[in-house]
Amino acid sequence: MPVTLLGLTFLIFFFTSFLSPYQLVSAYVTSPRELQAGNVDKIIEKYGLNQNFIFRYGRWIDGLVHGNFGWSLSLNEPVSKVLEQRFPATIELTIYAIIPVIFIGIWLGVVAASHHNGVIDQVLRVVALLGYSVPAFVLGLLLLFILYGVLGWLPPGRMDQWAQMIYYAKSFHHYTGIATLDALLNGRIWVFLDILKHLIDPVLTLSFLSIAGLLRITRSSMLESLGQDYIRTARAKGLSERVVVNKHAKRNALIPATTVAGLMFIGMLGGVIITETIFNYPGIGSFAAQAAEQFDYAGVLGVAVVFGIVTVIGNLIVDISYAIIDPRVRVG
Repeated sequence: MPVTLLGLTFLIFFFTSFLSPYQLVSAYVTSPRELQAGNVDKIIEKYGLNQNFIFRYGRWIDGLVHGNFGWSLSLNEPVSKVLEQRFPATIELTIYAIIPVIFIGIWLGVVAASHHNGVIDQVLRVVALLGYSVPAFVLGLLLLFILYGVLGWLPPGRMDQWAQMIYYAKSFHHYTGIATLDALLNGRIWVFLDILKHLIDPVLTLSFLSIAGLLRITRSSMLESLGQDYIRTARAKGLSERVVVNKHAKRNALIPATTVAGLMFIGMLGGVIITETIFNYPGIGSFAAQAAEQFDYAGVLGVAVVFGIVTVIGNLIVDISYAIIDPRVRVG
């Protein structure tokens, strides 16, 4: 994993070699005072931005190790502070999105496989095809138009203005940065419900697309399990179809489904840019879009590094969990 992370940062920084030193200044400084007029050439000299690529890469990595991700020109504050504030919001959105994906996606996949080539199976296959075919931005805009623009039910953002006043008050304790959890820990049930209301649209957008994928994986895995000899033996013993499906076939079919669900969670963390932008949700994804739009190179590099690290660590956790779930792949 360390080798992979090093290669990842090298690849990310490689694309900055096409930029001039003047464009990269913000990725090295730590305060706006350094960016004042007349100081740019001094900054370039100080950080060696006119040196060779390897030297600049080393200085950049040294800054990352010490928590310096540069200065965000789009938000006028340190990139590390922006990431620290916004990452919990993205995690919160992703957690709420993955829960229905796991339960509904696996359940529908089992139902489809149990009614193979039946009416239910055909309907669910169409639903899965629609989920794969509809882009996230199309579904998100439709939900925003109907549920907020027409019906006025589910507004964009993270919370209403009255809830923000309570959430950001000095008396409100931010234990985790996850707004719904902090609201409950502070005993603010109405703030919790307001935040939950704002999460519905983006959660629906993220989860619908992933449910379709997990449905197809679970269905395919279940059909393979239902065709095995031990399933025929179980049926020959006179066991009910419900016991055969839930106790015997489902357990083995969940192994690849669990792995895919873990990868989907990682993919959601890195793929929330469109969803957060559509619903004006203050997470890392919306910051990435804003940084790219305003040529905030320090912000773009910081987001790319965070998403890359999350992906590498997440894949490692998925690999370990796969070995725990399936004893056949354990070593030693």
